[in-house]
Amino acid sequence: MDVIFNRASVRRYRKEPVPQRVLMNILEAGRRAPSAMNAQPWHFIVVTDEKKKEALSRRRWTGFLKDAAFIIIGCGEKDKKWSTVDVTIALQNMVLAAEAQGVGSCWIGDFDESEVKKLFGIPDNLKVIALVSFGYPAEKPKPRPKKPLEQIVHYNKF
Repeated sequence: MDVIFNRASVRRYRKEPVPQRVLMNILEAGRRAPSAMNAQPWHFIVVTDEKKKEALSRRRWTGFLKDAAFIIIGCGEKDKKWSTVDVTIALQNMVLAAEAQGVGSCWIGDFDESEVKKLFGIPDNLKVIALVSFGYPAEKPKPRPKKPLEQIVHYNKF
């Protein structure tokens, strides 16, 4: 539970590579995520190329991406009804696996899908769901305040 309770988005990374075994653990955590009807409608692009990370860092909220050890682009099959949910679950597994191994992460929603698809050669049958940056933190932000359960949980009716 500590991994979940203490995780916070990291936007400053040390210039230090993440070992291959740690990356493989992160990817394996995503691969093992549940998916509707076990369709596994996901594809993940691991971005380590400096020029491509730089290209992704040119938007208003993404300047820090160039410093990440790697970025994972989560894509879902357009023809699968639950692919957005399934890819999101897989990426969240990756985020938690990273945190458990001392690797920070940040969800990225600020991207232009057509630009990302062109830059990475993503086929038309896939949609870009989200990007997540990963790396060893150069900061340790505190988790942000969350609403109390009493405000968000309802039993048997709203």
